[in-house]
Amino acid sequence: MTPAPVVVPAEPLGPLPDAWRTCVGTGRLNLALRADYRESLATVQRDIGFRYIRGHGLLSDDMGVYRPYDHDGERRVRYGFSYVDQVHDAFLGLGIRPFVELGFMPSELASGSQTVFWWNGNVTPPTSYESWTELVVALVRHLVDRYGIEEVRTWPIEVWNEPNLDIFWQGADQAEYLRLYEATARAIKDVDASLQVGGPAISPGSDEWWAPFAEFVTSRDVPIDFVSRHAYTSGPAQTVPFATYQTLDAPQALLDQFDAPRRHLAGTALAGLPVHITEFNSSYRPDNPIHDTAYNAAYLSPVLAGGGDLVDSFSYWTFADVFEEIGVPTSLFHGGFGLLTHRQVPKPTYHLYAFMARMGRHVLARGTDHLVCSDDDGRVTVLAWQPVGGTDAPAAEERHTVRLSLPVLAGSVPGATDDRTAFVVRERVNEQDGNAFAAWRELGRPASPTERDVDLLRDLARPATSHAALPVVDGRVQLDLELAQHEVTFVEVRPVRPEQHDGLDDRRLLGASDDRLVADPPGRGRAARLVTGGTAW
Repeated sequence: MTPAPVVVPAEPLGPLPDAWRTCVGTGRLNLALRADYRESLATVQRDIGFRYIRGHGLLSDDMGVYRPYDHDGERRVRYGFSYVDQVHDAFLGLGIRPFVELGFMPSELASGSQTVFWWNGNVTPPTSYESWTELVVALVRHLVDRYGIEEVRTWPIEVWNEPNLDIFWQGADQAEYLRLYEATARAIKDVDASLQVGGPAISPGSDEWWAPFAEFVTSRDVPIDFVSRHAYTSGPAQTVPFATYQTLDAPQALLDQFDAPRRHLAGTALAGLPVHITEFNSSYRPDNPIHDTAYNAAYLSPVLAGGGDLVDSFSYWTFADVFEEIGVPTSLFHGGFGLLTHRQVPKPTYHLYAFMARMGRHVLARGTDHLVCSDDDGRVTVLAWQPVGGTDAPAAEERHTVRLSLPVLAGSVPGATDDRTAFVVRERVNEQDGNAFAAWRELGRPASPTERDVDLLRDLARPATSHAALPVVDGRVQLDLELAQHEVTFVEVRPVRPEQHDGLDDRRLLGASDDRLVADPPGRGRAARLVTGGTAW
C-alpha cells in the first residue's frame, strides 16, 4: 500500500543551523604548503564554504616553530613562523579561518621520544612548562601582531588532541593533561582575556573524563570558553594490506555522541558552554573504504540534518585525502577520510555537503528520510536519503520512496500564481549516479590513473540531474521521489513567473508533437510548458 505523502507546512519551524559547516578537518598543517591541498581546499570552499578548519601539527617539527640554539655558552630559543604564516595566509585567502589546535610537542621541548603517525608527532609533555607557555605566548602574540586582535579573537584555540588515548598523550595521563591545559589556557589569556580557549578534545568512549575536567577547571578557576569532543561509530579494525574494514553502529550513535558533553556537564559550571565536535566521521581509520561510498553519504545524511540541534559545530574529518597519518596513500581511492580524493575527484559524501550548502535558510519539515527548507524568495529545497542503519541493520532495499506534498510559495515571487506550474530540478547520488568510486572500480581500480582517467572520473562524479514542470494544485506540488539504493537526492522547487514572448508557439516546432507540450492560451504568446503528473521521477 502506497503511503500518504507527508504534508509539509508553509510556515517555517525555525532557521536551519549551520553547525554542519562551521568547521572541517584537515591533514597535518604542513600539508597546506602543497599545491594539491590548496586546489582541493579552493574547490571545497567554492561548493560548500566552511567557516573554520582544524588540523594537527601546528607546533610539530615540520612546521619549524621551536628553534633552540646555543650562543656564548647560553641556551636560547628562536621562534620561526614562516610556515605558520604561509598556512594561515592561505586559509584566510580562501575564506576560511583557523580553528587552532595546539600540538604536538616540538621534539626539542619534549620530555620523551614517543610519537604518533608516519610523520612522527611527539605526544609527550614538555620538559619545562615555563618554556611551553613561553612558546604558546610567542605564537599567540605573533598571530595577534600579524592578523589583529579582533580577527584572532574569532579563532577558537583547542588544547591538544585526544589526551584520553595513550597514542596521543603519553600514558593517557589525565592529571598531566589537566596541568597542560591549565598552563596553556592561562598563557593564552595573558595575551588577551577575550581569546577563546577550550578542550579536552577527547575521543569516543571516554566520557568519564568530563566530571574531573569540569571539577578541575572550576575549582581552580581555569579559563574555559568551549568544550570539545570527537565522534566516530566504527568498531575494531579488521586490517588487510593497505585497507581496514570495521563494523558501524547506527547513525543515531553519532548524534548520541554529539549530545554527550551537554549530558555529562549538566549541573556543572561548564553547562551552557559552546560544544564543538572537532572531529567526526563514520570510521576513525584513514584507510577504510566506507569513506569513498554512497553508503557513507546516506549514513551521514540524518547527522547533517539534525546535528545542529545538539552542538555548535561538528567538523567532518577531513576535507581532502591529502593526508598522511599512516603514510603516503598508494592509490587514488584508498578509503581516505576526504570529501575529495587527490586531484579533486568528489566522493558521494562531498555531494551531500554540497547539497546542504544549497538548502534554504528556514526549516519547514524534518523526517527520518528528508529535510525540507525554504528561502524568502519562495524557493523550496528538499534533501532526501535512503535510511541506512549500520552493520546490524537489514540491508537497504533497492528502492526507497519519499512522498511529499510541498507548499509552493508563489506569493514570494511577483507575477507567480498558485495554480500554474512549479519548476523542479533534482540531483541524485547513489551506487551508480554521481559516484566516482563506482566508476573507478569499473575502470579496473587504477592506483595511478592517467590525466584522462582523472578527468573522466571527475565527469562521472557529477550528480545525475533531471528537471520538470510540475502542476501546482491548491498551492501545492506533490513530489514522489523514488530513490535508488543508498541514494542521497537534492530537489529545488521554484514557483514559475511566466513571461510574455509575443508570437512564440512551440507547437510550430519540428518534432513538437509530444503531448507533454501544452500551448499557451490563444493570444497570450507565452512559451509552452512541460507538465508532469504526480508520478515518481
